[in-house]
Amino acid sequence: MTSTTEQSSATTLLRFATAGSVDDGKSTLVGRLLHDSKSVLTDQLEAVEAASARRGQEAPDLALLTDGLRAEREQGITIDVAYRYFATARRRFILADTPGHVQYTRNMVTGASTAELAVVLVDARNGVVEQTRRHAAVAALLRVPHVVLAVNKMDLVDYRESVFAEIAEEFTTYASELGVPEITAIPISALAGDNVVDPSANMDWYGGPTVLEHLETVPVSHDLATCHARFPVQYVIRPQSAEHPDYRGYAGQIAAGTFRVGESVTVLPSGRTSKIAGIDALGESVDVAWTPQSVTLLLEDDVDVSRGDLLVPSGDAPATSQDVEATVCHVADTPLTVGQRVLLKHTTRTVKAIVKEIPSRLTLDDLSQHPEPGRLVANDIGRVKVRTAEPLALDAYADSRRTGSFLLIDPADGTTLAAGMAGESFATTKTTTVEDEEGWDF
Repeated sequence: MTSTTEQSSATTLLRFATAGSVDDGKSTLVGRLLHDSKSVLTDQLEAVEAASARRGQEAPDLALLTDGLRAEREQGITIDVAYRYFATARRRFILADTPGHVQYTRNMVTGASTAELAVVLVDARNGVVEQTRRHAAVAALLRVPHVVLAVNKMDLVDYRESVFAEIAEEFTTYASELGVPEITAIPISALAGDNVVDPSANMDWYGGPTVLEHLETVPVSHDLATCHARFPVQYVIRPQSAEHPDYRGYAGQIAAGTFRVGESVTVLPSGRTSKIAGIDALGESVDVAWTPQSVTLLLEDDVDVSRGDLLVPSGDAPATSQDVEATVCHVADTPLTVGQRVLLKHTTRTVKAIVKEIPSRLTLDDLSQHPEPGRLVANDIGRVKVRTAEPLALDAYADSRRTGSFLLIDPADGTTLAAGMAGESFATTKTTTVEDEEGWDF
């Protein structure tokens, strides 16, 4: 049984993000994970050792393994989202090390948007602070299924169990109220290596997993193969060659669920129906395909299908609408305002849209709603109502993170303005619809 489980998990990929306040030790934890799991190349380690020596440090500063920007190295902080790829015998990992400063909330949203797990670090000396609660709120907002509370710098509080227990209880209570489904608390010292990769001899009172052990064994519960089946069409293949005179296939990556030959599907937003006549994957015909495979679907009928259309099972089609209500994180330096003309990109479909209303802005410190702010600025998270020029088939973000998310884009220069999550957020209260006075409509 064990070997089967390990063989199964060896093929899985876990995307996870680290977050926490400034100087809580995120980059050191990531560096320790990479170093102790033997995922660091010799030349990388030598470069870190040389940089540490120039700073007058006796031991190599493992945080430098992830702090790649010169500004980060000079200030000793993380600014950008640093992505790292590593693997153990049991699982492959994509890690996003996100910034801790309040002004880089948008960077954490970027790093955690595709994560199945978030590691939130807390300094054992400081406990749960405002930024800790902010990161827990972002993780809950993005529906990250697993959260690890890593209580760091336990060596600086003499490895006392009472300190860990108090912090773990406070954080778990807060995160549970936000709707985080699973929270695992682990006491660690990233600098000394306690409970990161190897169990700590200094905390015999702790009997749980190390950070790496938990990362290797946590189930990837947000299994897109069990979600509502969705296939955004990326490209229409019509070779019209002597070998394939009548071939017409629809290529793309399955966003969620499973598709089978003979299954009845509906094309959205047109609503036309057909059946899957064949599935081509890697040059071969298959009977079934699932997320995240890239395949070509062939239909029995010659229906009108183009890039941006969504193929879904006929019995499980989302409603189409030109009115989108969502929670967005504003990522651009220029504000998002009521009446602004934007482009909305959902999977492979991009349509014109107008921001009709901004009902509220979320204050992550205490989860209060600031009504009718009029605009959102960089790092703001708020509710928006958008009217699109064409119908869209969005799922609720709570049901599907892939087909329930979208981007708002500046049509003038292509800048991404905001990342959106359709449907209700964890802290949304029903707001009164305000009539648009601009007179713009589609």
